[in-house]
Amino acid sequence: MIQPRSWLPTPLLSILLLIVWLLMVRSLAFGHFLLGGALAVAIPLATHRFWDAQPHIQKPGLLLRFTLRLLGDIVIANLHVAWLIINPWRRMRPHFIEYPLMLEDRFTITLLANTISLTPGTVSTNLRLDGRSLLIHALDVEDDDALVTTIRERYERPLKEIYE
Repeated sequence: MIQPRSWLPTPLLSILLLIVWLLMVRSLAFGHFLLGGALAVAIPLATHRFWDAQPHIQKPGLLLRFTLRLLGDIVIANLHVAWLIINPWRRMRPHFIEYPLMLEDRFTITLLANTISLTPGTVSTNLRLDGRSLLIHALDVEDDDALVTTIRERYERPLKEIYE
């Protein structure tokens, strides 16, 4: 007997692929459902050996809280960047910052880099080859240490707690 994991390595991805397929064709006809289901099984099956191991979420409740905090920070950062742009009297203080990483796993480092880039006004630009620091460009920096502390407390520590 075939084990479910062997023919369906990522069930959530398969469900997402089926939903996206049905949304793209804008039909719930049996043929589209059947073709979408076949693709939803075949694509992950053909590509799963190229993926890194799926991370194990240690604390799902903390992940939800992290996501909500990130969404709030994105809204606030958008308003701050808009204020910087429309306010001609305020001079921006762009700056590159070398951010020392506590994270060790490639997946969580990638999540942190993407989180930083999602908040307007900051972008992660480079990860050192040794994986120990991240180069970040910020649009308006008053204090380098304050920005490092903010990123560490708001994003990196929760990610470490959730995934590592």
